[in-house]
Amino acid sequence: MKTFKLYILIATLTLGTFCFSQSKSKADALFENRAYVDAAEIFASLPKTASNLEKLGDCYYYNTDFDKAYKAYKQVYDLKDSADLSEDFYFKYFDVLKGIKKYEEADEITTNYLDNPFDTRNFKSLLKRIIPYEYELYNLTSDVGGSSFGVGLKGDKIVFASTKNIKNPNYQWNGKPYLDLYEAKVTIGDTITLDSIQPLGKKINTVKQHESNAVFTEDGKTMYFSRNLKKRIDLDSTKIAVVSIFKAEFVDDEWKHIEPVSFSSNEYSTMHPALNSDETRLYFSSDMPNSLGSFDIFYVDILGPNSFSEPINVGANINTVRREQFPFIAKDSTLYFASNGKHGFGGLDLFSSSMSNDKYLDALNLGESINSEKDDFAFVVIDSINTGYLSSNRSGLDNIYTFKRIDTDRKYFIEGLVTDKVTGEILPNTTVTLFDKDGNVVAEQIVGADGKYKLSTLPNQHYSVEGFQPKYIPQLEYFDTNDKGNIEFNIELEIESYKDAEDIVTDDDFGNTFIQLENIYFDFAKWDIKPQAANTLDVLVALLVKYPRMEIQLGAHTDSRASFDFNLDLSDKRAKSALE
Repeated sequence: MKTFKLYILIATLTLGTFCFSQSKSKADALFENRAYVDAAEIFASLPKTASNLEKLGDCYYYNTDFDKAYKAYKQVYDLKDSADLSEDFYFKYFDVLKGIKKYEEADEITTNYLDNPFDTRNFKSLLKRIIPYEYELYNLTSDVGGSSFGVGLKGDKIVFASTKNIKNPNYQWNGKPYLDLYEAKVTIGDTITLDSIQPLGKKINTVKQHESNAVFTEDGKTMYFSRNLKKRIDLDSTKIAVVSIFKAEFVDDEWKHIEPVSFSSNEYSTMHPALNSDETRLYFSSDMPNSLGSFDIFYVDILGPNSFSEPINVGANINTVRREQFPFIAKDSTLYFASNGKHGFGGLDLFSSSMSNDKYLDALNLGESINSEKDDFAFVVIDSINTGYLSSNRSGLDNIYTFKRIDTDRKYFIEGLVTDKVTGEILPNTTVTLFDKDGNVVAEQIVGADGKYKLSTLPNQHYSVEGFQPKYIPQLEYFDTNDKGNIEFNIELEIESYKDAEDIVTDDDFGNTFIQLENIYFDFAKWDIKPQAANTLDVLVALLVKYPRMEIQLGAHTDSRASFDFNLDLSDKRAKSALE
């Protein structure tokens, strides 16, 4: 009897293990195919190993269900002593913590595990002082149905992507209908509303494919938009849907000649097209080879009707090892984009970067009045009236918001301390001068006994600052007041005295500084410079050429064999000869 019970127990355990094994295999297959909704149901019933819990958290994370993702990731994090957790896990956990406003815990994760120390409280305080605008938001699509995002301007209309068509098949990733593009008229009254919402048509909106993020030329005859390809590719044993930018032309009242652009590929994604104001350049997001992160922002020059230059990465001031997407170019060439790789409040945050000398400066987070703990993206501004659109899932679904931006009063300045480079002593009475990029004096200050200076600057400018003392080598430091979040530029001016830099410059016992040269001799009653004297003066000339701001006092004297007036005149002539 005991043997029979043991057999039943072993058989039951074996069957349970077999069932768990089958379920895990199915969950893994769904996960690899990015069917996250279905995969999550199975992972939730599996044994709570670090691997199963991380994948369960991932299913919620990729669908921005951060509360559930946190519960799964927290259990994984608690197993960190026994599990080998990756940097990718720590980033997702960090992102989720921000997404549920657990900022202190998020700061701890990024400081201890991502080698990126950060203090959200200080960051918020800084942004309040430096952001150029505050934003007032209004939800424009709360009653449209489904998720809506990604505005393209088209005259008095907008075009946006939405899952509002419930007749569309559902997408496995999130269990929602495939995205289509819609056109709507914007009506401005007491509130802003969308009227006459219509799909763009079956040639644009295809079955079981996403269409989104349309941008139009000024004449409305050319459209660029994003569409995923039907065929998935295998990447590290995972099926990946590739997204490409398509171009369409409006001919005889319909969209025709719909083709992917030449720089798209079946092997990587290109998406989120954006035109500059003169329509000579197309910006976009891509994970093409040689990207800095998972998605970078690139641009191509438009060379002709269907001709583009090679893609150019906009650089490390914009792109990070994470995601940079949804670019928009304002009329003043300011680049707006979304990123989860730069310091922010959670998910994708909105940033701006100004251009200087054909290069984008470090980016500035747009602040808490527009960025939430969730994804905020697809910023579009109408410069002339300081209004525009953005998309956000802060309410739980993607929605389009209109905004009004209001100027803030931000003050930039540079400050620092002037000290002796060798001794470290404070140098009172130093003249600190601020120059613009053309070398013109912008501001000047003589420092007091504490050696400190503080000068006002403007944002997005190239400056240099100089510390000057008569017996010291002037030091010139160059800096930019870019928009990466710095308004308080602290530059310590350590200036070196001539006597520390040059052997022939010294001080006497009375504190006078002088240059040690051989004596210069003149013939009786003469003031001509002899060859030997010229060689001596060449040493002085070389020193003055090396230090253009050096000021010296040059004197000459005679013996007492002639009258006072004659000797005074001769001394003056000898000094002038030496000067010449």
